[in-house]
Amino acid sequence: MSTNYPSLFRSEEMSLVQLYIPSEVAHDTISELAEMGDFQFKDLNPSLTSFQRPFTPRLRRLAEMARRLRLFRSQITGLSPTLGIPPLAAVPPFTTVGPRAQNAYDELEEKLKEHERRLTDMNKSWEELGKRKSELEEKRWVLRETAGFFNEAEHRHTEIRTSFDESDNAPLLEHAAEYGNLPGEGGLSGFDLEFVSGTIERSRMPTFERILWRVLRGNLYMNYSEIEEPFVDPTSGKETHKDVFIIFAHGEELLAKIRKVAESMGGTLYNIDSSQDKRSDALREVSARLEDVDTVLYNMGQTRRVELSKIAEQLEAWTDAVRREEEIFKTLNLLSYDQSRKTLVAEGWCPSRDITAIQLGLRRAMDTAGTSVPAILSELRTHQTPPTFHRTNKFTEGFQTLIDSYGIATYQEINPGLYAVITFPFLFAVMFGDIGHGILMFLTAAAMIFWEKQIAKGGVNENLETFFFGRYLIVLMGAFSIYTGFMYNDIFSKSLHIFNSAWEWPHNATGLVEAIPTGHRYAMGMDPGWHGADNALIFNNSYKMKLSIILGVIHMTFAICLQVPNHLHFKKYLNIYAEFIPQMLFFHSIFGYLVICIIYKWSIDWSTASTAPPGLLNMLIYMFLSPGTIEPGTQLFAGQGFIQVVLLLIALVCVPWMLALKPYMLWKEHQRIKGQGYHGLTGQENGHNGGERHSTEHLDEEEEEVGMAVAESSDEDHPFDMGDIIVHQVIHTIEFCLGCISNTASYLRLWALSLAHAQLSEVLWSMTLDLALEYEGGVIGGGLFVFFMFAVWFGGTVAILCVMEGLSAFLHALRLHWVEANGKHYMAGGYPFTPLTFANLGAEEEQ
Repeated sequence: MSTNYPSLFRSEEMSLVQLYIPSEVAHDTISELAEMGDFQFKDLNPSLTSFQRPFTPRLRRLAEMARRLRLFRSQITGLSPTLGIPPLAAVPPFTTVGPRAQNAYDELEEKLKEHERRLTDMNKSWEELGKRKSELEEKRWVLRETAGFFNEAEHRHTEIRTSFDESDNAPLLEHAAEYGNLPGEGGLSGFDLEFVSGTIERSRMPTFERILWRVLRGNLYMNYSEIEEPFVDPTSGKETHKDVFIIFAHGEELLAKIRKVAESMGGTLYNIDSSQDKRSDALREVSARLEDVDTVLYNMGQTRRVELSKIAEQLEAWTDAVRREEEIFKTLNLLSYDQSRKTLVAEGWCPSRDITAIQLGLRRAMDTAGTSVPAILSELRTHQTPPTFHRTNKFTEGFQTLIDSYGIATYQEINPGLYAVITFPFLFAVMFGDIGHGILMFLTAAAMIFWEKQIAKGGVNENLETFFFGRYLIVLMGAFSIYTGFMYNDIFSKSLHIFNSAWEWPHNATGLVEAIPTGHRYAMGMDPGWHGADNALIFNNSYKMKLSIILGVIHMTFAICLQVPNHLHFKKYLNIYAEFIPQMLFFHSIFGYLVICIIYKWSIDWSTASTAPPGLLNMLIYMFLSPGTIEPGTQLFAGQGFIQVVLLLIALVCVPWMLALKPYMLWKEHQRIKGQGYHGLTGQENGHNGGERHSTEHLDEEEEEVGMAVAESSDEDHPFDMGDIIVHQVIHTIEFCLGCISNTASYLRLWALSLAHAQLSEVLWSMTLDLALEYEGGVIGGGLFVFFMFAVWFGGTVAILCVMEGLSAFLHALRLHWVEANGKHYMAGGYPFTPLTFANLGAEEEQ
C-alpha cells in the first residue's frame, strides 16, 4: 500500500504496466509520457538488431538532421562568433505533437537541407575566393619587394648575396660585390642573368638557401625579405609567415633546378618582368583585382551572416525538437506490434502512485492527436525485480547521490540516504570542527543557495559545478562544523571565553605552573583554560580518541539496527534471531563494554582516587589474553573480572550461533517442504510451500519478497544447495567478526583528522598573523606587513584548511558511510529507475 506522500525511507512502490497504443496516437502518447518523466519502457524486441527495427529509417533521417544542426552551430560559433544563439526559453516552440507534427518535421528536414546547400555553396566560394586573395596578396608582395630590389640595384645600394667559398663553415651567400664591380657598369641593362622570384615559408628559408647553394655550387645571386603580415589559411585559420625571394642565375638548366627546388619545398613562383613599366602595370592590376575580391568577400560575408542569423534564431528550437523526436522513435523501436489488434504494445515500470496521472496523460495524448481511440493501460502481476526509484528534491539529491555512488538500493530496502542527511555532515564536522572555517563554508554554500537561480541560469564553471550541485550538503557541513567548533572551543586555532573557566592560573608564578581549579564547570565545549597549556595536546588526544570510538560504536549500532526493518518488511524473520541478535550481542559484549568503560572512567575524579586511571586499551587486550584476571592497581570497578568473563563467553557463543543456526533452519525448512511432496518446486525459507507460492492468494506476498535486502540470495531462481548456504554463512560471519574490530579502529580517523586540522590551523596562524602582530616596525611598515600577512593567512586558510582539508574530511566521512555503516545492512543490489524524459536532453548531448 503506497503512502500519500513520497518518502526516502524506502524506494517508491513500482508497478509493471502494459499499454496498448493505437498507431495513430503512438507518437503523441510517447511524447506525453516523456513530458511526464514517469515511465521506464522495456525492450520487447530483444532479438532484433537496430537495423531490423521498424523505425530505424526515421531515426537515420533524424540523425542526418541532427548532423546539419551541429554543422550550423559550429558555423555560427566558429565563423561568426559575434552572432548570438537565443536560448530555448526565448524562442517560440516547435510543433512536436498533434496531427501536423509529421508534416512539420518533413518541412523542417527540407528547410535544413536548403540551408545546408546554401551554406555549403557560400563556404566553398568563400574558401576559393580566400585562396585567390592569398595568391594575389603574395603576388603583390613579390612585385613590391622585387621592385624595391631593382630600384636599389639601379642606385648601386643593393648587396647581392653570393658565396665563393666551398667550405661548409662559410656563409652560404656572402656579399660578393657591389654592382659597380659586376658586369654591366651601365646598370641593369648590362645584365645577362635571368631570375626566379616567389614566396616560401619563413621556417624553410635557411634550408632552401643551403640546398640551392649545394645544387648550383654557388652559381647564383639571391636576395630575400620578410613579409611582415602573416597569411591566414581560409579553411583552417592557421597563420603562416612567408618570405619573398629573388634568385639570379645563368642558363635555363640552372633556372629549372631552382624552380624544382622551390616547388619541392612548398614555394610559390611568380613570373615577374624585369621591365619597370611592366612591373608597375602588373602591380596596379593585382591591386585592382584584390579590391574586387575584397568587395566580393565582404558581400558574401554579409550574405552568409544574414543566413546564419536566420538559422540562429530558431536553432535551439530545432535542436530541441529533433532531440525529442529521436527519443520518441528510439522508444517506439522498443515496442512490439500486435497484428490482431493493429496496435503497438508497450511494457514498462512506473511508480504505483503515478498510474492515475499516467492515465490522464494518455487521455491528453488522445485529445492532442485528434482521435477518439485512447491507449489502454493495464497493470501486470510479475515476479520480476522492479527498479529502484527515490523521489528527491534539490535538498536531498546530493545526499542520495552519495549513497547511489556506492550502489543502487535493492527494491524497497531501507535507504541509508535518508539518515546520511544528518550523519554525513556530522561525521565530517567531527573531523573539521572549527567555528571560523565552518562559518566560511556555511556562508559560501548559503550564497550559492541564495543566488542559485541566477547561477543556474548563467551557467556554472566546470570546476565549480560539483560544489554547486552539493550546495545543500556543504551548507549542512558548515553548520555542523560550527557546532563541533563550539564543542572543541576552536576558532581559527584560538579559543573563546564565553563562560567562566574551571581553571585559573596563579599570578606572578615562574617555572612549571599548575592551574588551580575554581570550582566552576565550563558550560559547553572545551574549557579555554586548556588553550596554551603544555599538556593540552595530551588531553585533546585522549578526549578525541575516546570520543571517536564512542561515535563509531553508536554509528555502527544504528547501522546494524537498520537490518530489522528490512527483515520485517521482507518477512525474513529467521534473520532477526539468526543474525541480528547474535551480531548485536557480539558487537556490544566487546565494544559496547568498551564504550561504557570510557564513560565510566570520565565520570571519576582520578585526582582524589587512591589508584591511577587504568589504560582501557590494555584492559581490552588482557580481557582476551587472561580472562577474569585483573592486575592490582588496574581495576576500574568492582566485579570487573567476572563481568569480562561473562561478556567474553557471550561473544564466543555468538560465533557458532551466527554460523550454524541459519543454515540448519533453512535445511530443516527445505526438508519439511520436500516431505510434503513439493520436491520439484523451489522451496522458500519463509514457510510457503510450492503450491502456495504459485497460488493467486499469495501474489501480494510474492511481490513483497521481490528484491530482498538481506544477506543471502533468494531461492526463487536457484535450487536449494546446502553447501552454498554454509559457505556463504561462514564468509558472512568471518567478515562481520573481523569487521567489528577493523571498522571500530577505522573510526579513529575522526580523532586523527580533527587533530591534524587543529594543528595545521595553529601552525598557519603562528607563521603568519602571529608574526605580524608582534612586529615592532613603524606604523606604515607595520600596517603593510599586517595587511600582507593577513592576505597570506586568509589565502592559506581558504586553500589549505577549507578546500584541501575539507576535501580530505569529506572523503573520510564518505568512506565511513560506505564501508563501516553500509556494510552492516545495505545490500545495494538494485538497478536505477531510468524513465523516458525530455528534461535532460541537453545535458546528455553535452556529455
